[in-house]
Amino acid sequence: MRGAPVLLAYLDADQRFGYANETHRSWLGLDPQAVLGLRLIDVVGQRNYQSAAPALEKAYGGQMASFEGELYNGNERRYAHGNFQPDFDTNGHVRGVFTALVDITERHTLQLQLYESEQRFFGAFQHAAIGMALTHPDGHFLRVNAAVCQMLGYCEEELLALDITAITYPDDMAADTELMAQLLAGRRESYQMEKRNFHKDGRVVYIQLSVSLVRDEHGNPLYFVSQVQDISQRKAFEEALHRERELAEVTLRSIGDAVITTDPQLCITSLNPIAEAMTGWTSDEAQGRPIEEIFQLFDAQHGHRIANPLRAAIEHNTIVDLAGKTLLRHRHGFDTPVEDSSAPIHDHAGNVIGGVLVFHDISETRALALKMIHLTQHDTLTGLPNRSQLNGHLAQALATANRRQQRAALLFIDIDNFKQTNELHGHSTGDRVLRAFAEQLHRCLPGDELLSRYGGDEFVVVLPHLESVGEAASLCQILINQCEQIHVDGLAEVGLRISIGISVYPDDATEAEDLLQHAETALVAVKAQGQHGYRFFTASMNERAQARRRIEAALRQALPQHELSLHYQPKVDAQSGRVVGAEALLRWHANGRELYKPDQFIPVAEDSGLILPIGAWVLRQACKQAQLWRLRGHSIPVSVNVSPLQFQHADFYSWLDDVLNETGLDADLLELELTERMVMSGGDATTGLLRRIKQRGVRLSLDDFGTGYCSLSYLKHFPIDALKIDRVFVHDLISDRDTATITSAIIAMARSLNKTVIAEGVETREQGAFLRHAGCTQLQGFLFGAPMPAAEFQQRLIEPA
Repeated sequence: MRGAPVLLAYLDADQRFGYANETHRSWLGLDPQAVLGLRLIDVVGQRNYQSAAPALEKAYGGQMASFEGELYNGNERRYAHGNFQPDFDTNGHVRGVFTALVDITERHTLQLQLYESEQRFFGAFQHAAIGMALTHPDGHFLRVNAAVCQMLGYCEEELLALDITAITYPDDMAADTELMAQLLAGRRESYQMEKRNFHKDGRVVYIQLSVSLVRDEHGNPLYFVSQVQDISQRKAFEEALHRERELAEVTLRSIGDAVITTDPQLCITSLNPIAEAMTGWTSDEAQGRPIEEIFQLFDAQHGHRIANPLRAAIEHNTIVDLAGKTLLRHRHGFDTPVEDSSAPIHDHAGNVIGGVLVFHDISETRALALKMIHLTQHDTLTGLPNRSQLNGHLAQALATANRRQQRAALLFIDIDNFKQTNELHGHSTGDRVLRAFAEQLHRCLPGDELLSRYGGDEFVVVLPHLESVGEAASLCQILINQCEQIHVDGLAEVGLRISIGISVYPDDATEAEDLLQHAETALVAVKAQGQHGYRFFTASMNERAQARRRIEAALRQALPQHELSLHYQPKVDAQSGRVVGAEALLRWHANGRELYKPDQFIPVAEDSGLILPIGAWVLRQACKQAQLWRLRGHSIPVSVNVSPLQFQHADFYSWLDDVLNETGLDADLLELELTERMVMSGGDATTGLLRRIKQRGVRLSLDDFGTGYCSLSYLKHFPIDALKIDRVFVHDLISDRDTATITSAIIAMARSLNKTVIAEGVETREQGAFLRHAGCTQLQGFLFGAPMPAAEFQQRLIEPA
């Protein structure tokens, strides 16, 4: 055994060395003979001894033992693996232990480096901003990250059960398969392509795919590495842009007038075929040349050269027509009498980005030229004047009103939640709805009112002659009544709701820009009070807008500064009065005082998007508190209000699942309170989400029931556990017989559908008695306790009912 690359030793019953091989000298600098008879702890030191002590103890107990860990030789640290073999005497007693230690420092270091490398790779893989996937050469997914799952609507387990064929659009499969075959054959290192995948809900997702192949040390393929980016929005933009370009191209080539377009510096960008014929220049030849070189104009009577009208049109940002008899000189010297109209071209923001000349010989009409100008200044979808024309029209209307000493008004119109129409029925149907809406708006305007499409689902009406502000209010009511009743082929029910903000000249502003801004402020005020309807601008709205901005700025710091907290309001059993649940309610305090009330800051949080991080925090805190109460012997369900913005987020279910897993709370101890509008107007996607939440075990309740759709027949389609009767019904129970009858009917029908019925806002014993007799399951309100901090609520749980 002398010279073996292993530390070999024999320890007697007192852990004294009976043998040590020569390797002790080369590894530890110890004379093997010198350690004989010495105790192990005295030779290797306290720190080394403690590392190996558990294994030694096991060996002295008569069992084979192994050890792996760090050993120290002075300041040098090594990693070793050891085996300890007990030595038995003839009576079966342990009389010593054989030890054998191997230095595995290098191997251990390599293992650590490999593990760290793998962890870094898979951490970067999982949390990459773009989609990442590892795919077996046979097409099955081996690993996918969160971005891919979100992009395609699957959870990780669902995707790992699929292969590429299952999610690829059939027409794109052949090209993808061919490129993968080239990778496997070694004919290329990687490839990129655009392709279409199927989302879990069946819609098509356009992606940009980049694929490379990883091989083992022998060159055999292990897996494909794919990087995936969702380019659906880009493809939609490209398609829309292509349609617009095709429309412009077809129009330019098919109209009977000559058309020349330029950049802002009046260098030629295009000529249509008629312009080519009338000037003698082809479009390619003319491109980039100054307009005066291609389009040469002369006075027909005196023969002198005439300034190009497009230069004045761009300089003054207006339409300029040729005056008098004018001749256009052909490239080869002959003249043609022409009539011309010049106009600047604007982008969506109203900036001049070029110019257009539309002209024809004097014997023809100007209709097509004016049509071309019309195209540059009008919305292509609705045919209405676009945003670039609004300021000019509005300034002209205000000037007229000022001259006549009359009022004028501006109506800022917005379709509420139009995004849902696009999401439910598709953008092409959404376009048809917008066209129908614009046509109905136009039909409702009785005289010389000016209608423009401001952008998206926003429209502006200018009333240039206003006898009284009541006239504007009456028109708004007509627009609301008529435009919410439009019909579109292929849709059973459009169901539009609109909001209108109104500003009046000169009462609210004298400048066009200010008038527009004030009308938009009034529109925001309409939406802040729950959407639908109209409101006039008031100076206090600016104050409210400033207050909202202050709240938003402070709210951004509220979470990190720990100013938000949850209070809990008891829910009691209607019969026994025992506390059977709690509703978590958000509060905002600092320095011992309430900064803002919930009805002040929660709408701001929803409008600004801050409700997403705040809502996630509320959900997590409520679950933590419910779990804490459960561990202390109080299994009390906690209900949490969910905002529409949270519920409609693609990751909502993942957030919910993560919180339940992190806190360990039983799902049946959490109840989500949703509004009727959230549930009833969300379509199939909402129904699917509700069922997933219900399958997870979480309870669902409809908050403020009876104030929205109020259709109990819908409830059979949704997995709702409970209904909360709104406080407006409870408030008038005793004083109003009709309210009492309606409330009793709601409770009876809900109970027949096996729903728990909760009444909120119970403040008097009479209300409580009525609701208890009517069959309410649970009661909530100041009669049974105001919202209180968690510690106070826990004390309430201890008290007898």
